[in-house]
Amino acid sequence: MATDLARATLRDVTELHTERLLLRQWRDADLVPFAALNADPEVTRHFPAPLSRAESDALAGRARLELSERGWGLWALEVRGEDRFIGFVGLAEPSFESPFTPAIEVGWRLARPYWGHGYATEGARAALAFGFDELDLEEIVSFTSAINERSRKVMERLGMWRDPAGDFLHPLLAPGPLRPHVLYRLRRA
Repeated sequence: MATDLARATLRDVTELHTERLLLRQWRDADLVPFAALNADPEVTRHFPAPLSRAESDALAGRARLELSERGWGLWALEVRGEDRFIGFVGLAEPSFESPFTPAIEVGWRLARPYWGHGYATEGARAALAFGFDELDLEEIVSFTSAINERSRKVMERLGMWRDPAGDFLHPLLAPGPLRPHVLYRLRRA
């Protein structure tokens, strides 16, 4: 909800910079393009449904609050020099119990015009480096619906390896083709 964004106070949120990207704290101006991204049926193809504006705003509010409280999380993503929100990438704690939790996961969601440019991989590499170097994590995971080939390819480009023993039925999803999930892992080098 927009009020969640208003309540979050900025602290020492770590910004990450790559050659082409800026991973930063969320801004109020990100809400409209984030809602459009979350309403796009192709972007949300591997999710139960597109998000309403209220649901999208609430997700952005939670991301902003977590960044404010911890200094890391799901960063808003922009192409450097363009000052334009293109999605998010970052680290999060799964909100459900599973044999591989507790864990920290790396994840991303980009607006469709920014697919195929390597932005998800580049941003996720920065988030992974932060997790290993700054948070001193031993392992970071990622997971997606088994039918989400695009995300699985990003995980593989990141050097993550699939752990078939960790594949699971997502406990927050209803039975159906999206429920079977694959688990990928990356350990500190």
